[in-house]
Amino acid sequence: MPAEDREAHERALLRHFLAALAYRTQKALRDAPPDFGDFSAGSSCRTPSELVRHMTSVLGYARTFFVGGRYWPDAEPDLASEVHRFHAMVEDLAAHLERGHPLEGTTPARLLQGPFADAMTHAGQLALLRRLAGSPVPPENFIVASIDPGNLGPEQPRPVSPDRSWPEAPPGWRPAHE
Repeated sequence: MPAEDREAHERALLRHFLAALAYRTQKALRDAPPDFGDFSAGSSCRTPSELVRHMTSVLGYARTFFVGGRYWPDAEPDLASEVHRFHAMVEDLAAHLERGHPLEGTTPARLLQGPFADAMTHAGQLALLRRLAGSPVPPENFIVASIDPGNLGPEQPRPVSPDRSWPEAPPGWRPAHE
């Protein structure tokens, strides 16, 4: 494959990864209790608001490879504000990838193995915190999820294929698409 085609393919995969990150983050946050942003699993654990701020920070670090400088966000007043800023960062980073802006000092593979993978890890931590907070996230088959690189904002679709069986489901739980 010619280098130009390979680069376009890598950038398209990174944009898809960012879309998966937006989807999984919203899945972990959808229908969370109102006070979930401040939930503490212990003194050494980040709250959900702190996790989302950290996710924005690592993606802001990734963006510095396009724009230079540094990125270190101040705390927002609540989880909703943190989530809004997170999705704005995802959209901005994806735009740099889509427009073909040059990467300085790294490669697409290193973005994936570093800040992108770090942010996805934290999306999983948000789901774990939901379970610890007594409001677990229902499972689904992510292979068929409606993940779209054109939709990087907080309005993510509901699961296409939610699991019908969930042994540890809260009492009275039923899949959203019954």
